[in-house]
Amino acid sequence: MINKNWDIVLKEEMNKEYFKKLGIFVKNEYKNKICYPQYKDIFNALRYTDYDEVKVVILGQDPYHGENEAHGLSFSVRDDVRRPPSLNNIFKELESDLGIKKNNNDLTNWAKQGVLLLNSIMSVVKDTPLSHKEKGWEIFTDEIIKKLNDREKPIVFILWGGYARSKKKLISNKNHYIVESVHPSPLSAYNGFFGSKPFSKTNNFLISKNITPIDWSK
Repeated sequence: MINKNWDIVLKEEMNKEYFKKLGIFVKNEYKNKICYPQYKDIFNALRYTDYDEVKVVILGQDPYHGENEAHGLSFSVRDDVRRPPSLNNIFKELESDLGIKKNNNDLTNWAKQGVLLLNSIMSVVKDTPLSHKEKGWEIFTDEIIKKLNDREKPIVFILWGGYARSKKKLISNKNHYIVESVHPSPLSAYNGFFGSKPFSKTNNFLISKNITPIDWSK
């Protein structure tokens, strides 16, 4: 389905009854409503960052619900789309942390370097946040986190906000490293996101494990 190692890793999961029901539900929603991301882009996070290539996971809740914003990568929008406030704050922290000023909004180049930009809920109805909550996506993406937790090679899990931090219980393998703070949204960014230095912490850990760090400027 994804044409990656993920197909092998998640084969059992994708054959389960709940996932088949989820597939039928999502198809019907896309047929009858305006949903995001585009149907073909739902699994972009897994397509760009294969199972054995993951160095970092940045966990989001559900896709942006504004017109043409979401394209299957958490926090990312295409370059011709207005930058959402959370992404703007992520870039402010990146500049403060590493002196990198980002001009593009599309995080595909991060994904291609091994940053899995995973939303727990992978689809949404236009202008209706959390509209595809509790339909099966969370079971599926929790399994993705568990499969990554099973990996021997170290991974950095970046958990921003209460929802992402609730997934901490799935990350028990001591090989991995968790970076966490409040969410980068304007409502909470000044309560501990700014100054949290997630990008340098991530790269310092990767370097300490002899893993090539992420070039966040790309």
